[in-house]
Amino acid sequence: MVQSSPSSAASSASSSNRQNLDPVTRNALRYTVSAKEYELLHQYLVSRAPSVQKRALPPKKYEAIVESKHDASISTVRASLRVFITAYLGLKAWDVISRRLRPSPQNAKNASSKASHLRMSASLSLILLFHRLLHRFFLRLRASLLEPSARPFRRRNPRISLGLTSRYTPAVGAALSGLFLGVCPASQLRISVAIYAFSRSLEFAYNAAEDKGIWGKKGKPDWVGSWMLMPLACGQLLHAFVFDRECFPEGMGKFILNRSPEYIQHRPSTYPSDKTWPATFDIVDGLADISRLRWPSFVSPILFPAAKQHLHASISHLSPITAPAHPAITNTSCALLHPNDPSCMRTYVKYFIAAFPTTARFFTAIYAVFALLSYKSFLQNPMQQLNHLAARILRMSLFITGSIGTAWGTICLFATYLPRNTLATQRWFLSGLLGGLWAFVARRGQRSSFIYSARMSLDSFWKVGVKRGWWKGVKGGDVMLFAASLALIDALYETQPKAVRGAMIRKGMGVLRGEGWVDRTATQEEQGKSTSESVEKKEE
Repeated sequence: MVQSSPSSAASSASSSNRQNLDPVTRNALRYTVSAKEYELLHQYLVSRAPSVQKRALPPKKYEAIVESKHDASISTVRASLRVFITAYLGLKAWDVISRRLRPSPQNAKNASSKASHLRMSASLSLILLFHRLLHRFFLRLRASLLEPSARPFRRRNPRISLGLTSRYTPAVGAALSGLFLGVCPASQLRISVAIYAFSRSLEFAYNAAEDKGIWGKKGKPDWVGSWMLMPLACGQLLHAFVFDRECFPEGMGKFILNRSPEYIQHRPSTYPSDKTWPATFDIVDGLADISRLRWPSFVSPILFPAAKQHLHASISHLSPITAPAHPAITNTSCALLHPNDPSCMRTYVKYFIAAFPTTARFFTAIYAVFALLSYKSFLQNPMQQLNHLAARILRMSLFITGSIGTAWGTICLFATYLPRNTLATQRWFLSGLLGGLWAFVARRGQRSSFIYSARMSLDSFWKVGVKRGWWKGVKGGDVMLFAASLALIDALYETQPKAVRGAMIRKGMGVLRGEGWVDRTATQEEQGKSTSESVEKKEE
């Protein structure tokens, strides 16, 4: 008999160890890395530590194990783990960057922030995991119930079988995964996500109805569009800005006040430093008090210095602005908004002259950045793209300038021509509504901006209602709203994928269902072209 050498025995033992990998380790690898990722990881480890090559499983053997036991659930778990890790690392990186950019004493990176990051990451990964699992489960259940062998069950339970065999059942059933948004901490972010999903679901539902022909044979009128959301949104937001500022987006308030020359009076350079001057938000609060006082008339201290009280006690802190106001001004609101000029119309024109250039520069900087991102189309036809960019900047600048200026100017108009007790506080909503009509100028190509403003208005309106006791907040209501919105989006994506506008969103829905990073509409169009070409060839 020939005895094997010790070296051959050792090599055979090492190869057998590599072939017979521990089942727990093998399953852990299958649920965490794919065959391609394992190959890259194996190459990296071998380049750093050559001894790993003798112990680790060869990439081809690992690929054979993964392919021999292919399971969609494994890839689903793997994808959810990747989402969890990516989201957690992204949140941690954003936390570090924000603390570097805005350092604060005793940065609160406590266990609470770590727990919130974990919960947010877990919420995203669980939504993906259960959306795929539930969608696959209801697809199989529907297919099994449609088989001839399930006919007795369908006869005994007609309503249940009708619901389970509907083409919408997998989509609606998978949307139950949206309830895992409740794992995320209850914060403004969670409310914003729910409102975003709700608004997009309504938008896609409108797209589907429009594709079905709701406008008839004549088609949609040219003046109808998403810009019609802006008058209502601007009216609600302006009213909340004046009376319920804690329910108003803080960034938008600063944006409005910074672009309100001629109407917001800043501290003059010659004003004594030992005296107080009303801040910008104090001026807005003063306008709210003037509204509650039913728009009192202005008594000029220049004409009537002997008068005991020129302003009501609740707005007496505004006297540094109103005291030197022009004697011809008769309304307190006008004395506060434009004290140096008694003409409301002239102030309105001067506002446009002062505000339009700065607003145009602001949007030029923003749209120039977006133009750089699409530089290829710009290089193909530079003059056409430049004209399109200039027109877009001008329309948006005119819309924002006109909207803000009209909102302020109509307050003077109402104070002059409306009785004091007529719509004392509601006229702020009318002012915002009239200002929002300027959206008609920028109605083309600004649908996302209009819908974004509508989302902010919806969020503000809900908070105002809770504050004033119009309705009570439902615990977990944002989670239920998100799940219902996801169900509607899923159903529309199943039946009318073209209604779900945006290639990125459709690809995201494909990832959410486990179909991969694919655009279903593009795939269907390619299939339709190929079939039409084959039919034409056969006819030839």
